[in-house]
Amino acid sequence: MNKSFFILFLGLLLGTSDAVAQAMDPNTIVPEGLLHTVNYRSAGPTRGGRSTAVEGVSDQPFTFYMGSTGGGVWKTNDAGQTWKPMSDGQIKAGGIGAIAVAPSAINTVYVGTGSACPRGNVSAGIGLYKSENAGQDWNFIGLPAAGQIGKIIVHPNDPDKVYVAALGNIFGPNKERGVYHSADGGENWEQMLYVSDSTGAIDLAMNPQNPKEMYAAFWRAERKPWTLVDGGTEGGIWKTTDGGKNWKKLENNGLPSGILGKIGLAISPVNPNRIWAIIMAAEEEAAGLYRSDDAGKSWKRINRDHKLRQRGWYYSHVTAHPTDENTVFVNNVNFYKSIDGGKNFDFEIDVPHGDNHGLWINPNQPDIMVHCNDGGATVS
Repeated sequence: MNKSFFILFLGLLLGTSDAVAQAMDPNTIVPEGLLHTVNYRSAGPTRGGRSTAVEGVSDQPFTFYMGSTGGGVWKTNDAGQTWKPMSDGQIKAGGIGAIAVAPSAINTVYVGTGSACPRGNVSAGIGLYKSENAGQDWNFIGLPAAGQIGKIIVHPNDPDKVYVAALGNIFGPNKERGVYHSADGGENWEQMLYVSDSTGAIDLAMNPQNPKEMYAAFWRAERKPWTLVDGGTEGGIWKTTDGGKNWKKLENNGLPSGILGKIGLAISPVNPNRIWAIIMAAEEEAAGLYRSDDAGKSWKRINRDHKLRQRGWYYSHVTAHPTDENTVFVNNVNFYKSIDGGKNFDFEIDVPHGDNHGLWINPNQPDIMVHCNDGGATVS
């Protein structure tokens, strides 16, 4: 607070004209004792810092979690009016890449460290944590070398079955990349799908009507102090129909090939045969939003608008509406909505901060959603 303003404020508060006059004198010294009598509060404006992970609780419509890229896990129980830090002193990393609440046990929450939207000031991931009391207490559950965590999915009927997309060490090659699965709540992990030591899993999508059917997106990404390695020939989309025991790369069916960048996936809960993939590619004619209407057998690029794929390594997030198969959202510099299956994104949704990364929509009340961006988390 400016010293003159403080004296003026104090004089007005005490009703003393002398104090008001002193405010005009730049040599006035404020008695230290007066400073201890003043209670300070934040007058705003406020922002939460960059966030790339949000999650909600379907049965508690005003409860949401936010994972920031430098400040850990936060939680609100009043639809974002107030937020409380939940991981201080427990999760030994500031950067959070993914959060998942078990649909069948809402007090069970999984958190993956290390944001997979790797800016130059990226914070390295150190593994996964789990809470069984809605974020009050956290336990480390493994994968310390998995690097940046892109996505966590919990089986809809079994809170101990969890799947993880691990992008890997963002600074160099490592073999701990790929898709992981635990059948016992994180006590043991199996690397279900591995491509190479430089290409890791960035996204996962599960068919909510058939949890054995999943899609995984792989991306080569590496950060150096002087550059970003973005894309490679090993990237693409894989599919399993047996819960991850066997995977098949989807290719020669309308999807692009060659040097591919970051890929975001979404399945329509209403019509699981409809899948979206926003794909970055070295060739302009290959990049864009793709859609399959036959469970991945064939694909067609339905939108190549540049506004959906600016700085694709930083964004490339697509989210399907839970009750309308024609409504889909894409996060980029701005936040976009389509109501014709992705052909056109005529609706630009106004959010308090730009650079948008994630969206969770309440499946029971789809008008309720939480969104994350470079300013934190916002609730609608």
